[in-house]
Amino acid sequence: MIITRKMLSDWNAPYIQALIKLIETQSKATLVIWAVDYAEQVILPLWNKYHQDDLRPQNALNAAREWLSGAIKLPIAKTAILACHAAAREACLNPIALAAARAIGQSASTIHSARHCVGLPLYGALAVAYDTLGTKVSWEELEQCAADECRRMLKALEGYAVEDEANPVRINWKC
Repeated sequence: MIITRKMLSDWNAPYIQALIKLIETQSKATLVIWAVDYAEQVILPLWNKYHQDDLRPQNALNAAREWLSGAIKLPIAKTAILACHAAAREACLNPIALAAARAIGQSASTIHSARHCVGLPLYGALAVAYDTLGTKVSWEELEQCAADECRRMLKALEGYAVEDEANPVRINWKC
């Protein structure tokens, strides 16, 4: 039996720290847009490979966008996000779908707390690695593939980043 990990866990990995450094310079709104867009473009298709009829992850992303636009309040958006997390729990036998749904849920949860955006690389990069390499390869190979995905995430965030952002997030990563 192959044991799979649910997320990347090396907080000090250079590819995670590079993202953290840029995240800390951006506003919550910028982080929401980046995380939701990236999750929808790259991670949602991984979920849809296995659960295309289950719209809970897409609904969570839609709710985050609606909250950002002011169309809905946080409690309504939170309901959709919690449903996405439930979808992840239900997908526990499929490491790709599980990690994808977690990444999507965390990306949407950035509307609640900016620190949730780090769930995109921690879960999403691993979902991409599992999808690319499968589950029978070494952890080192998976981590290298995930690191490459994190570099793509960083490049994407650089495209959204506001230079000299006037209202950067203040995140205590240690709590």
